Parts: sequence; C-alpha cells; structure tokens
Amino acid sequence: MLLLLTMVGCGADKALRKAEQSEALGEYFEAAKYYKKAYSKTPIKQRSKRGERAFKMGECYRQINFAAKASGAYKNAVRYRYADSIVFLHLADMQRMSGDYKGAAKNYETYLSYRPDDSKAKDGLKSCEVAPVWKKNPNRYIVKKFPLFTSRRADYSPVYAGEDFDQLYFTSTREDAKGEDLSGITGMKAPDIFVSRKNEEGKWQRPEVIESDVNSEFEDGACAFTPDGKTMYFTRCQMDYEYPRYAEIFSSARTDASWATPQKCEIVKDTLSSLAHPAVSPDGEWLYFVSDMPGGLGGTDIWRVRLSGTEFGGIENLGAPINSVGDEMFPTFRPNGELYFSSNGHPGMGGLDLFKATWDEEKEQWSIVNLQAPMNSQSDDFGMTFEGVYNRGFFSSSRGDARGWDHIFTFELPEVTKTITGWVYEKEGYELPDAVVHLVGNDGTNKKISVKSDGSFTERVEPSVNYILLGSCKGFLNYKQEVQVDSTNESRDYVLQFPLSSMTHPVLLENIFYEFDKATLTEESATSLDSLIVLLNDNPNVTIELSSHCDYKGSDAYNEHLSQRRAESVVNYLIKGGISAERLVAKGYGEKNPKKLRKKLANQLGFLKEGDLLTEEFILALPEEQQEICNALNRRTEFKVLRTTYGLYE
Repeated sequence: MLLLLTMVGCGADKALRKAEQSEALGEYFEAAKYYKKAYSKTPIKQRSKRGERAFKMGECYRQINFAAKASGAYKNAVRYRYADSIVFLHLADMQRMSGDYKGAAKNYETYLSYRPDDSKAKDGLKSCEVAPVWKKNPNRYIVKKFPLFTSRRADYSPVYAGEDFDQLYFTSTREDAKGEDLSGITGMKAPDIFVSRKNEEGKWQRPEVIESDVNSEFEDGACAFTPDGKTMYFTRCQMDYEYPRYAEIFSSARTDASWATPQKCEIVKDTLSSLAHPAVSPDGEWLYFVSDMPGGLGGTDIWRVRLSGTEFGGIENLGAPINSVGDEMFPTFRPNGELYFSSNGHPGMGGLDLFKATWDEEKEQWSIVNLQAPMNSQSDDFGMTFEGVYNRGFFSSSRGDARGWDHIFTFELPEVTKTITGWVYEKEGYELPDAVVHLVGNDGTNKKISVKSDGSFTERVEPSVNYILLGSCKGFLNYKQEVQVDSTNESRDYVLQFPLSSMTHPVLLENIFYEFDKATLTEESATSLDSLIVLLNDNPNVTIELSSHCDYKGSDAYNEHLSQRRAESVVNYLIKGGISAERLVAKGYGEKNPKKLRKKLANQLGFLKEGDLLTEEFILALPEEQQEICNALNRRTEFKVLRTTYGLYE
C-alpha cells in the first residue's frame, strides 16, 4: 500500500509539473488536462492539495471558455476548502455563463462577504438580477444561426468587405485551416481567415481559406478593413515552445485580387503586452484595438492610435465608461459612428456581452448601453459587423455549444420608421405632378416636398411630432392635412390624400342631399359641407359661387326656383359654419347648365367620352339605364372660384 501511495503521489507530481509548464506558456487546454490528472491522482485525504489543483484546473477551463467544466472544478475547490475567496467569484462567473443565475448570485454574495467593495462582484450580482428579466422580455432584435458559416469547430469575428458588402471575412479553426497541429491553448487547429462571397443571385457561397501570406502556421484572425478596403488589419498570435508569445497586429495591403505579405504594426515598443482585435473608425483616421498594456482600467481595454499613412500617432485609452475592471474586446463600428464592443466587466447576461457606445458631443464623453436579449445570452457574444447603413449583419456567439465554441449568427433590428405617404391629385381628375407639399412640424421641421410623376410622395417623419401638410399647385386651391405621429416602437405609414380643387373649373360637392322636392339639406350632407368649410378657411382669400343644378324633368321656372333655394341652403349652412357671407354667392341654374364630362369621369363610366355635354337631347338618345345615370349627374351641387383676392387689401 505504501508503494502504491508513493506511485500515485509521484504520478500527481509529474502531471502537476506538466500542467504548470503548459499554463506558463498559455496552453490552457493542455494545462487543464494535466491539472485534471494531477487532481485525480491526489489522495482524498490531501484536501488542501486537491482544493488547490481543482482551482487551477478551473482557471484553465475558464480561460478557454469551458464554463461547465470550470464550474465543476471550482465547486471541488470549494468542497476542499480552497483558501482564497476568489474561487467564489470565479465560480459565480462560470455559473452565470451556464445560465445558473440563482447559484451565481449566491456565490457572488459569499465572495462579497469577504470583499464587500469588489466592484466586479457587485456588477456580477446585478447581472444576476437583470439577466433573467432581459431573457424573459427580449427586445426587437431578430437573431438566427447561419448554417452555411457553421462548422464543427469555432467560427467567429465576421466582417463585411466589398463596395456592395458582398464579401464576408471571418476567423475559423475548421479543418480547412492551414496548420496541422492542435493548439495547446484551445485544443483546436490554429485559426485562419476565411472568406465567403455572394454569387450573381446574391447568395453566399461556401467559405474558402484566404490563399495568401495573411494566413500562417500561427493563429491568424479577427480582421478589419480600412474604409477604402485597400488595407487589412488582423491579429496574429505566434507560438513558441520555449516562452510565451503575445498577440500582435499585422497589416496587409490589397494588390489586385490578393493580399500582400503582412507587416507587423509597430504601435508600441512594449513587447510584454498583447495587441489584438483591430477596428478602423469610419473616417479612417483611427485604429482601435484591444490590449492589456499598463495604464488600462482592467484586464484588457480598448485603445486607439491615430493612423497617418503607414505610421501610427499617439495612443489613447478610451477610458470609462467603455473600459472597466473586466475585459473589453472586439470593437467594431457602424458607418454612423456608433461603436460596438464586448465586455464582461459591465452588468450583463453571461460571459462577454455586446454593448453599443455613442459619443455625446455636448458632454464630450461616451455613453454605453447593453444590447440585452436576444443579442446577448448567457454565453460569449461578440464580433458584430454591419451591412452598411442597415442595422443588420452578423456576429459570433458560443450560445448553445456545450464546448464553448463560437459560431456565426445573423442579426437584424427591424427599423422603426414613421412615414407619411401622400397623393396629390385634382378633385374629379388625375395626379398633379407639378404639385408641392409643405411639411411643418412642431419640432421645427419646415420642408418643401416635390411630388413624383404620379403625384405621390413619401417622407420619413419623427415620432411624437405633430405635422401640418399643405398640398398646393398652380391653378388649384390649397389642401391641408394634419398628422400626429405616435411614439410606439412599431413602424407606421400615415397615408394621406390631397384632392385639390380647381380654380378654373366647377368643383362637384359630393354627397349633398336634399329632402324630396324641397330645398332642405339632409343630415348626410354635413360631412361634405364641413369639409368645404375647412377648405375655405385654409384658403381665406377665395370667394366662391355655390350653384345648384337640376335635370330636365319639370318646368324651367320650377327647376330654377328649386335650385336657387337649394343653393341658398348651402350658403346658409356655410355662414353658420363661420364663413363670411361676403365670400359666398348662391346661384340656382335649374337645367340651364348641363354637366360637361371630364376625362376621369368619362373613363370611369365607359359609355361617355371627355367633353360630352349632358343636354336633354343627348340624354334621350341613350339607352334607358344610361339616361338615369346622366340625369343623376346633372342633379348636382358645385362651387367655382370667383376671385382669390378677398381681404388682401383691407
């Protein structure tokens, strides 16, 4: 038994030495295997050693995102009473990445009982409160896995390229990657940069590894492009079995259809810090990157350096609130200047969460917001890229993968748009392509909109704003519409009609009805007459003649008398509605002014043509059914503009 115990102890020590050597080189995948072996070969009675080795195993699993295995290792460290309270913080972090928010909250609280001022633990505890709420109430983002870019290994950090955004570069450890050896850091092949292109039908094609010196036997990935697409920046992690090597940023120039031999970017003289995850600002003046160099706020921070040709200017740390005591990584931009990045140092849902940062010109500082669910999950979410100005594109996430490997997803935030679509046309006629619409809002908006050839227009408007629109065209009365735009998160198009009344032709007043054989207006006439009151108020310098017409049935004297009284009834209604009597003239024509057909009405009826005059002789020559239609057209109430200078010179 003594011999057996001695052999077991020697096996544990040997595995421990290998684990420590691998860990010192940053080969966490290999180190985790040896720590696991050392732990399993350590006798149970040696509780202190088992606790220490379980903790170190958990640390290695944590470094390579094996959250479930890391949680198990940390739990064993706690069980064997590992001496450092940091185990509770790391266990809580891994539980949060596994979606166990209750368990994580309990261990954050335990850790805070030892170190009550630790801001990272406080943020973690807050995350356990907000994450379930965000998960239960997702926002409007639509997230889907993209099968074509999904392999059996890790795929991450997508980025659009090409003038038409018809190329997508991303990093992958799939079998097609150049290297042959498995990384001691991740247990996978060294990653390479791949590209997929759209075909003539706009469909993405199978990704292919870039055939250039950009990819090497080392780890290459997380690339970015200058706005003109002529320069690529990317991360390279060279490996050395003798001592640790740090991530570096390289650049490659575009030459014809290929990428030239990469050159190392001499950004800093510090050789003991990593520089990774490059991103170029939309104006092409700054290179943003991630580094753990001295002077940061936490583990890795986002920095930037000014670009000047092939030279680099002064280095700046973005500072708070973007950088934190945790890790900030994978910066990227939208063309509008919004900065997106990932962090595990701010309250979030799990590992790395996606954040949006906007620059406040007045306060001269950044403001950040968590993108919440479904963009963020309990796992790592990072590496967004946008399809030009649209709020859609690709990103990477380890969600749904028990091994913690990353895959590429699509995202889209359906844009909430409020628009006004209108048509300007002649009342009783067709579109008016020469019309304009004046748009005035209570937010200070004042625009003049020219309509299209079909008389239509579409204008984007802002939520919670009240607008007045005035349609106008030479030879026509103005027509006003009002819109109160809502403030909901749903897109809406407000559809408006602008029927302009001619100043040169009589204009029909539709749906004006009188009691049989009387001049008394019916209730159904109110809607049309009220609209006329509004029109006259919107055109205060206009005077009009109100005319009433009859068909040929009955005597001329009777029809003239009845039509005069009916015209006067309309005028009286308008006067009661606030229109000055000086602007109104009542005229009864009886059957003297038969209707003359205009083009639109003639086209609608089919049996008449433009210019037909509906006299008694013309009507009697028609079939009986058509006669009644024509008689109904003659029985009408109209108005015509007499002058447009009323009150101008008073």
